[in-house]
Amino acid sequence: MRNFQQAISETSGWLSKIGADPGGGMTRLLYTQEWIDAQRALKQAFERAGLVASYDAIGNLSGRLLGNKYPDQVILSGSHIDTVVNGGNLDGQFGIEAAYLAIKYLKETYGTPLRTLEVISLAEEEGSRFPYVFWGSKNVIGTANSEEVKSICDTAGVNFVDAMHDAGFDFPAPHQPPRTDIAAFVELHIEQGKVLETEGKTIGVVTDIVGQRRYNVTLLGEANHAGSTPMSYRKDTIHAFSRICCESIAKAQAEGDPLVLTFGKVEPKPNVVNVVPGCTHFTIDCRHTDQPTLLRFTQQLEADIQRICAKMGVISQIDLWMDEAPIPMDRRLVQDITHLCETERLSYRLMHSGAGHDAQIFAPRVPTVMIFVPSVAGISHNPAEKTAIGDLAVGVNILAHTLYRLAYQE
Repeated sequence: MRNFQQAISETSGWLSKIGADPGGGMTRLLYTQEWIDAQRALKQAFERAGLVASYDAIGNLSGRLLGNKYPDQVILSGSHIDTVVNGGNLDGQFGIEAAYLAIKYLKETYGTPLRTLEVISLAEEEGSRFPYVFWGSKNVIGTANSEEVKSICDTAGVNFVDAMHDAGFDFPAPHQPPRTDIAAFVELHIEQGKVLETEGKTIGVVTDIVGQRRYNVTLLGEANHAGSTPMSYRKDTIHAFSRICCESIAKAQAEGDPLVLTFGKVEPKPNVVNVVPGCTHFTIDCRHTDQPTLLRFTQQLEADIQRICAKMGVISQIDLWMDEAPIPMDRRLVQDITHLCETERLSYRLMHSGAGHDAQIFAPRVPTVMIFVPSVAGISHNPAEKTAIGDLAVGVNILAHTLYRLAYQE
Protein backbone atom coordinates (compact mmCIF):
# COMPACT_ATOMS: atom_id res chain seq x y z
CA MET A 1 0.00 0.00 0.00
CA ARG A 2 1.07 3.59 -0.58
CA ASN A 3 2.24 6.32 1.77
CA PHE A 4 -0.75 8.64 2.19
CA GLN A 5 1.02 11.60 3.81
CA GLN A 6 0.90 13.96 0.84
CA ALA A 7 -2.71 13.11 0.03
CA ILE A 8 -3.73 13.73 3.65
CA SER A 9 -1.95 17.10 3.72
CA GLU A 10 -3.58 18.22 0.49
CA THR A 11 -7.09 17.12 1.45
CA SER A 12 -6.91 18.47 4.98
CA GLY A 13 -5.47 21.71 3.62
CA TRP A 14 -8.57 22.73 1.69
CA LEU A 15 -11.19 21.10 3.93
CA SER A 16 -9.80 22.59 7.15
CA LYS A 17 -10.21 26.12 5.80
CA ILE A 18 -13.99 25.71 5.86
CA GLY A 19 -15.14 26.72 9.32
CA ALA A 20 -11.67 27.73 10.51
CA ASP A 21 -11.81 30.18 13.42
CA PRO A 22 -9.73 33.37 13.00
CA GLY A 23 -7.81 32.71 16.22
CA GLY A 24 -7.24 29.04 15.46
CA GLY A 25 -9.42 25.98 15.73
CA MET A 26 -12.57 24.95 13.92
CA THR A 27 -16.28 25.66 14.33
CA ARG A 28 -18.60 23.88 11.91
CA LEU A 29 -22.05 23.39 13.41
CA LEU A 30 -24.98 21.49 11.93
CA TYR A 31 -26.83 23.30 9.11
CA THR A 32 -24.73 26.48 9.34
CA GLN A 33 -23.14 28.00 6.23
CA GLU A 34 -19.78 26.51 7.18
CA TRP A 35 -21.37 23.07 7.39
CA ILE A 36 -23.10 23.55 4.03
CA ASP A 37 -19.86 24.69 2.39
CA ALA A 38 -17.91 21.72 3.76
CA GLN A 39 -20.47 19.20 2.51
CA ARG A 40 -20.54 20.85 -0.92
CA ALA A 41 -16.75 20.82 -1.17
CA LEU A 42 -16.65 17.14 -0.23
CA LYS A 43 -19.35 16.32 -2.77
CA GLN A 44 -17.25 17.92 -5.50
CA ALA A 45 -14.18 15.98 -4.35
CA PHE A 46 -16.09 12.70 -4.35
CA GLU A 47 -17.32 13.36 -7.87
CA ARG A 48 -13.85 14.28 -9.13
CA ALA A 49 -12.64 10.92 -7.78
CA GLY A 50 -15.26 9.12 -9.87
CA LEU A 51 -17.63 8.33 -7.01
CA VAL A 52 -21.40 8.74 -7.27
CA ALA A 53 -22.16 11.47 -4.72
CA SER A 54 -25.55 12.20 -3.19
CA TYR A 55 -27.29 13.51 -0.08
CA ASP A 56 -30.01 11.76 1.86
CA ALA A 57 -33.04 13.69 3.14
CA ILE A 58 -31.39 15.22 6.23
CA GLY A 59 -28.00 16.02 4.68
CA ASN A 60 -25.77 12.98 5.13
CA LEU A 61 -23.40 12.95 2.13
CA SER A 62 -22.29 9.71 0.43
CA GLY A 63 -19.77 8.90 -2.27
CA ARG A 64 -20.24 5.43 -3.76
CA LEU A 65 -18.11 3.09 -5.85
CA LEU A 66 -20.58 0.47 -7.09
CA GLY A 67 -19.64 -3.19 -6.72
CA ASN A 68 -19.86 -5.41 -9.79
CA LYS A 69 -20.92 -8.66 -8.11
CA TYR A 70 -22.65 -7.75 -4.85
CA PRO A 71 -23.73 -4.13 -5.38
CA ASP A 72 -26.32 -4.32 -2.60
CA GLN A 73 -23.68 -5.22 0.00
CA VAL A 74 -22.19 -1.88 1.06
CA ILE A 75 -18.89 -1.52 2.90
CA LEU A 76 -19.33 1.86 4.60
CA SER A 77 -16.65 4.08 6.11
CA GLY A 78 -16.57 7.68 7.31
CA SER A 79 -17.43 9.89 10.25
CA HIS A 80 -19.12 13.20 11.10
CA ILE A 81 -18.49 16.58 9.45
CA ASP A 82 -19.68 18.77 12.35
CA THR A 83 -17.37 19.97 15.14
CA VAL A 84 -17.61 21.29 18.65
CA VAL A 85 -17.29 25.05 19.09
CA ASN A 86 -13.65 26.04 18.57
CA GLY A 87 -12.53 22.44 18.24
CA GLY A 88 -9.82 20.84 16.13
CA ASN A 89 -9.71 19.75 12.50
CA LEU A 90 -9.34 16.00 13.07
CA ASP A 91 -12.29 14.91 15.21
CA GLY A 92 -14.77 13.52 12.71
CA GLN A 93 -13.24 15.20 9.69
CA PHE A 94 -10.22 12.89 9.54
CA GLY A 95 -12.44 9.80 9.37
CA ILE A 96 -14.15 11.22 6.29
CA GLU A 97 -10.86 12.23 4.67
CA ALA A 98 -9.38 8.80 5.37
CA ALA A 99 -12.32 6.89 3.89
CA TYR A 100 -12.33 9.13 0.82
CA LEU A 101 -8.57 8.72 0.25
CA ALA A 102 -8.65 4.97 0.89
CA ILE A 103 -11.53 4.38 -1.53
CA LYS A 104 -9.97 6.68 -4.13
CA TYR A 105 -6.72 4.73 -3.88
CA LEU A 106 -8.46 1.35 -4.10
CA LYS A 107 -10.42 2.46 -7.18
CA GLU A 108 -7.28 3.71 -8.93
CA THR A 109 -5.24 0.62 -8.00
CA TYR A 110 -7.67 -2.30 -8.11
CA GLY A 111 -10.61 -1.00 -10.13
CA THR A 112 -14.17 -2.02 -9.41
CA PRO A 113 -14.80 -3.89 -6.14
CA LEU A 114 -17.05 -6.91 -5.67
CA ARG A 115 -19.07 -5.08 -3.04
CA THR A 116 -20.02 -1.42 -3.07
CA LEU A 117 -17.63 0.91 -1.27
CA GLU A 118 -19.12 4.05 0.26
CA VAL A 119 -17.61 7.01 2.07
CA ILE A 120 -20.09 8.86 4.26
CA SER A 121 -19.87 12.36 5.69
CA LEU A 122 -22.43 12.21 8.48
CA ALA A 123 -24.42 15.36 9.09
CA GLU A 124 -24.02 15.56 12.87
CA GLU A 125 -22.69 13.70 15.88
CA GLU A 126 -21.56 16.25 18.49
CA GLY A 127 -24.78 17.93 19.63
CA SER A 128 -22.89 21.23 19.70
CA ARG A 129 -25.57 23.43 18.12
CA PHE A 130 -28.76 21.65 19.17
CA PRO A 131 -29.35 19.36 22.19
CA TYR A 132 -29.52 16.19 20.09
CA VAL A 133 -26.66 13.84 19.24
CA PHE A 134 -26.00 11.35 16.40
CA TRP A 135 -28.62 12.94 14.12
CA GLY A 136 -26.67 11.77 11.06
CA SER A 137 -26.05 8.12 11.94
CA LYS A 138 -29.43 7.65 13.59
CA ASN A 139 -31.10 8.68 10.35
CA VAL A 140 -28.99 6.22 8.35
CA ILE A 141 -30.08 3.24 10.42
CA GLY A 142 -33.60 4.50 11.09
CA THR A 143 -33.63 5.22 14.82
CA ALA A 144 -33.83 9.02 14.73
CA ASN A 145 -37.00 10.41 16.30
CA SER A 146 -38.18 13.44 14.33
CA GLU A 147 -40.57 14.45 17.11
CA GLU A 148 -37.62 14.94 19.48
CA VAL A 149 -36.08 17.70 17.35
CA LYS A 150 -39.16 19.65 16.27
CA SER A 151 -39.24 21.86 19.36
CA ILE A 152 -35.51 22.27 20.11
CA CYS A 153 -33.55 25.47 19.40
CA ASP A 154 -29.93 26.58 19.43
CA THR A 155 -28.59 29.24 21.80
CA ALA A 156 -29.66 31.98 19.38
CA GLY A 157 -33.24 30.71 19.44
CA VAL A 158 -33.14 29.19 15.94
CA ASN A 159 -35.45 26.20 15.67
CA PHE A 160 -33.92 22.91 14.50
CA VAL A 161 -36.48 22.35 11.73
CA ASP A 162 -36.08 25.91 10.43
CA ALA A 163 -32.30 25.51 10.29
CA MET A 164 -32.65 22.19 8.45
CA HIS A 165 -35.04 23.69 5.91
CA ASP A 166 -32.86 26.76 5.39
CA ALA A 167 -29.94 24.43 4.59
CA GLY A 168 -32.07 22.71 1.95
CA PHE A 169 -32.94 19.50 3.80
CA ASP A 170 -35.99 17.92 5.42
CA PHE A 171 -37.19 14.93 7.40
CA PRO A 172 -37.19 11.57 5.61
CA ALA A 173 -40.44 10.62 3.92
CA PRO A 174 -42.98 9.05 6.31
CA HIS A 175 -42.52 5.30 6.74
CA GLN A 176 -39.27 5.36 4.77
CA PRO A 177 -37.47 2.12 5.69
CA PRO A 178 -33.96 2.26 7.18
CA ARG A 179 -31.03 1.14 5.09
CA THR A 180 -30.55 -2.62 4.96
CA ASP A 181 -27.69 -2.69 2.45
CA ILE A 182 -24.81 -1.98 4.86
CA ALA A 183 -22.65 -5.10 5.25
CA ALA A 184 -20.04 -3.45 7.49
CA PHE A 185 -19.12 -0.06 8.93
CA VAL A 186 -15.49 0.91 9.64
CA GLU A 187 -14.68 4.20 11.39
CA LEU A 188 -11.15 5.57 11.63
CA HIS A 189 -10.73 8.21 14.34
CA ILE A 190 -8.13 9.96 16.45
CA GLU A 191 -7.99 8.47 19.94
CA GLN A 192 -8.85 11.71 21.81
CA GLY A 193 -6.82 10.38 24.73
CA LYS A 194 -3.15 9.70 25.46
CA VAL A 195 -3.07 5.93 25.93
CA LEU A 196 -1.55 5.13 22.52
CA GLU A 197 1.01 7.92 22.72
CA THR A 198 1.98 7.02 26.29
CA GLU A 199 2.42 3.35 25.45
CA GLY A 200 4.15 4.02 22.12
CA LYS A 201 1.50 2.25 20.05
CA THR A 202 0.68 3.17 16.46
CA ILE A 203 -2.83 1.73 16.17
CA GLY A 204 -5.69 1.21 18.61
CA VAL A 205 -8.14 -1.56 17.77
CA VAL A 206 -11.35 -0.68 19.58
CA THR A 207 -13.15 -3.55 21.29
CA ASP A 208 -15.96 -1.60 22.99
CA ILE A 209 -17.40 1.89 23.24
CA VAL A 210 -18.34 3.00 26.73
CA GLY A 211 -21.89 3.51 27.83
CA GLN A 212 -22.80 7.03 28.91
CA ARG A 213 -25.34 8.44 31.32
CA ARG A 214 -25.65 12.23 31.40
CA TYR A 215 -27.68 14.32 33.80
CA ASN A 216 -28.91 17.86 34.20
CA VAL A 217 -29.39 18.50 37.92
CA THR A 218 -30.99 21.53 39.56
CA LEU A 219 -30.76 22.23 43.29
CA LEU A 220 -33.33 24.59 44.79
CA GLY A 221 -32.61 26.20 48.13
CA GLU A 222 -33.09 29.78 49.29
CA ALA A 223 -31.30 32.91 48.12
CA ASN A 224 -30.59 35.21 51.05
CA HIS A 225 -28.34 37.96 52.32
CA ALA A 226 -24.71 36.84 52.67
CA GLY A 227 -24.12 38.99 55.72
CA SER A 228 -27.29 38.67 57.78
CA THR A 229 -28.08 34.98 57.25
CA PRO A 230 -26.40 32.76 59.89
CA MET A 231 -24.71 29.64 58.57
CA SER A 232 -27.12 27.33 60.39
CA TYR A 233 -30.13 28.99 58.72
CA ARG A 234 -28.93 28.69 55.16
CA LYS A 235 -30.21 26.53 52.31
CA ASP A 236 -27.05 26.98 50.26
CA THR A 237 -27.14 25.07 46.98
CA ILE A 238 -23.43 25.53 46.26
CA HIS A 239 -22.66 23.94 49.63
CA ALA A 240 -24.94 21.03 48.68
CA PHE A 241 -23.33 20.77 45.25
CA SER A 242 -19.84 20.71 46.73
CA ARG A 243 -20.75 17.83 49.03
CA ILE A 244 -22.35 15.91 46.14
CA CYS A 245 -19.31 16.52 43.93
CA CYS A 246 -16.68 15.54 46.50
CA GLU A 247 -18.50 12.44 47.74
CA SER A 248 -19.32 11.21 44.23
CA ILE A 249 -15.80 11.69 42.86
CA ALA A 250 -14.36 9.85 45.85
CA LYS A 251 -16.66 6.92 45.11
CA ALA A 252 -15.68 7.02 41.42
CA GLN A 253 -11.99 6.90 42.34
CA ALA A 254 -12.67 3.95 44.62
CA GLU A 255 -14.55 2.17 41.82
CA GLY A 256 -11.52 2.54 39.55
CA ASP A 257 -10.94 2.26 35.81
CA PRO A 258 -12.63 2.23 33.40
CA LEU A 259 -15.36 4.21 35.20
CA VAL A 260 -15.09 7.97 34.76
CA LEU A 261 -17.25 10.69 36.33
CA THR A 262 -17.31 14.38 35.40
CA PHE A 263 -19.11 17.41 36.80
CA GLY A 264 -18.63 19.55 33.72
CA LYS A 265 -20.84 22.63 34.06
CA VAL A 266 -21.92 24.51 37.18
CA GLU A 267 -24.22 27.55 37.23
CA PRO A 268 -25.05 29.05 40.62
CA LYS A 269 -27.76 31.71 40.88
CA PRO A 270 -27.83 34.60 41.44
CA ASN A 271 -24.05 34.16 41.11
CA VAL A 272 -23.07 37.34 42.92
CA VAL A 273 -20.64 37.87 45.78
CA ASN A 274 -23.08 38.89 48.52
CA VAL A 275 -26.02 36.49 48.09
CA VAL A 276 -26.32 32.89 49.26
CA PRO A 277 -26.93 30.91 46.04
CA GLY A 278 -30.52 29.72 46.13
CA CYS A 279 -30.32 27.73 42.91
CA THR A 280 -27.52 25.75 41.30
CA HIS A 281 -27.64 23.90 38.01
CA PHE A 282 -24.95 21.36 37.15
CA THR A 283 -24.24 18.49 34.78
CA ILE A 284 -22.98 14.96 35.37
CA ASP A 285 -21.33 12.66 32.83
CA CYS A 286 -20.64 9.06 33.84
CA ARG A 287 -19.15 6.35 31.59
CA HIS A 288 -18.21 2.67 31.80
CA THR A 289 -17.79 -0.30 29.46
CA ASP A 290 -20.01 -2.56 31.60
CA GLN A 291 -23.73 -1.79 31.68
CA PRO A 292 -24.57 -3.33 35.09
CA THR A 293 -21.69 -1.41 36.69
CA LEU A 294 -22.76 1.83 35.03
CA LEU A 295 -26.36 1.39 36.19
CA ARG A 296 -25.36 0.43 39.73
CA PHE A 297 -23.01 3.37 40.13
CA THR A 298 -25.35 6.02 38.68
CA GLN A 299 -28.36 4.77 40.62
CA GLN A 300 -26.30 5.12 43.79
CA LEU A 301 -25.25 8.57 42.60
CA GLU A 302 -28.90 9.62 42.26
CA ALA A 303 -29.68 8.28 45.73
CA ASP A 304 -26.71 10.15 47.20
CA ILE A 305 -27.89 13.43 45.66
CA GLN A 306 -31.34 12.97 47.18
CA ARG A 307 -29.90 12.00 50.58
CA ILE A 308 -27.50 14.95 50.78
CA CYS A 309 -30.13 17.45 49.66
CA ALA A 310 -32.75 16.14 52.07
CA LYS A 311 -30.32 16.52 54.96
CA MET A 312 -29.53 20.12 53.93
CA GLY A 313 -33.11 21.23 53.26
CA VAL A 314 -32.51 21.56 49.51
CA ILE A 315 -34.77 20.24 46.73
CA SER A 316 -33.13 18.22 43.94
CA GLN A 317 -34.43 17.87 40.38
CA ILE A 318 -32.58 15.13 38.46
CA ASP A 319 -32.99 14.79 34.69
CA LEU A 320 -31.32 11.79 33.02
CA TRP A 321 -31.22 13.08 29.44
CA MET A 322 -28.73 10.64 27.89
CA ASP A 323 -28.69 6.92 28.58
CA GLU A 324 -26.50 5.06 26.09
CA ALA A 325 -25.49 1.47 26.79
CA PRO A 326 -21.93 0.22 26.21
CA ILE A 327 -21.49 -1.13 22.70
CA PRO A 328 -19.15 -3.98 21.68
CA MET A 329 -17.46 -3.93 18.29
CA ASP A 330 -17.77 -6.88 15.91
CA ARG A 331 -15.36 -9.52 17.21
CA ARG A 332 -14.51 -10.89 13.77
CA LEU A 333 -13.59 -7.44 12.47
CA VAL A 334 -11.55 -6.75 15.60
CA GLN A 335 -9.70 -10.01 15.02
CA ASP A 336 -9.14 -9.20 11.33
CA ILE A 337 -7.61 -5.80 12.08
CA THR A 338 -5.52 -7.23 14.89
CA HIS A 339 -4.16 -9.85 12.48
CA LEU A 340 -3.54 -7.13 9.88
CA CYS A 341 -1.50 -5.08 12.38
CA GLU A 342 0.56 -8.16 13.21
CA THR A 343 1.11 -8.92 9.52
CA GLU A 344 2.21 -5.33 8.89
CA ARG A 345 4.39 -5.45 12.03
CA LEU A 346 2.65 -2.45 13.55
CA SER A 347 2.54 -1.86 17.28
CA TYR A 348 -1.09 -1.91 18.35
CA ARG A 349 -3.29 -2.07 21.41
CA LEU A 350 -6.73 -3.55 22.01
CA MET A 351 -8.64 -0.84 23.86
CA HIS A 352 -12.04 0.61 24.62
CA SER A 353 -13.22 4.04 23.53
CA GLY A 354 -14.03 6.43 26.35
CA ALA A 355 -15.70 8.83 23.90
CA GLY A 356 -18.93 8.30 22.00
CA HIS A 357 -18.79 7.76 18.24
CA ASP A 358 -21.11 7.12 15.32
CA ALA A 359 -19.84 3.54 15.36
CA GLN A 360 -21.93 2.90 18.48
CA ILE A 361 -25.10 3.72 16.53
CA PHE A 362 -24.24 1.33 13.70
CA ALA A 363 -22.81 -1.51 15.82
CA PRO A 364 -26.07 -2.99 17.19
CA ARG A 365 -27.34 -3.41 13.63
CA VAL A 366 -24.38 -4.05 11.32
CA PRO A 367 -20.86 -5.48 11.82
CA THR A 368 -18.85 -2.47 13.00
CA VAL A 369 -15.29 -1.72 14.05
CA MET A 370 -13.25 1.33 15.02
CA ILE A 371 -9.56 2.06 14.45
CA PHE A 372 -7.70 4.67 16.51
CA VAL A 373 -4.55 6.62 15.73
CA PRO A 374 -2.64 8.46 18.51
CA SER A 375 -3.51 11.96 19.67
CA VAL A 376 -0.60 14.20 20.60
CA ALA A 377 -0.80 14.77 24.39
CA GLY A 378 -4.28 13.27 24.28
CA ILE A 379 -5.79 16.66 23.39
CA SER A 380 -9.08 16.88 21.48
CA HIS A 381 -12.11 19.20 21.27
CA ASN A 382 -9.45 21.91 21.27
CA PRO A 383 -7.59 23.95 18.61
CA ALA A 384 -4.41 22.17 19.78
CA GLU A 385 -5.81 18.81 18.62
CA LYS A 386 -3.06 17.10 16.64
CA THR A 387 -1.82 13.74 15.35
CA ALA A 388 1.53 13.25 13.65
CA ILE A 389 1.15 13.04 9.88
CA GLY A 390 2.97 9.70 9.86
CA ASP A 391 0.44 8.23 12.28
CA LEU A 392 -2.45 9.58 10.20
CA ALA A 393 -0.94 7.92 7.12
CA VAL A 394 -0.59 4.57 8.91
CA GLY A 395 -4.25 4.82 9.90
CA VAL A 396 -5.37 5.41 6.31
CA ASN A 397 -3.17 2.53 5.20
CA ILE A 398 -4.77 0.14 7.69
CA LEU A 399 -8.21 1.40 6.67
CA ALA A 400 -7.42 0.81 2.97
CA HIS A 401 -6.22 -2.74 3.76
CA THR A 402 -9.42 -3.38 5.72
CA LEU A 403 -11.71 -2.03 3.03
CA TYR A 404 -9.86 -4.05 0.40
CA ARG A 405 -10.46 -7.27 2.31
CA LEU A 406 -14.11 -6.48 2.87
CA ALA A 407 -14.96 -5.20 -0.61
CA TYR A 408 -12.57 -6.92 -3.04
CA GLN A 409 -12.28 -10.42 -1.61
CA GLU A 410 -14.85 -13.17 -1.67
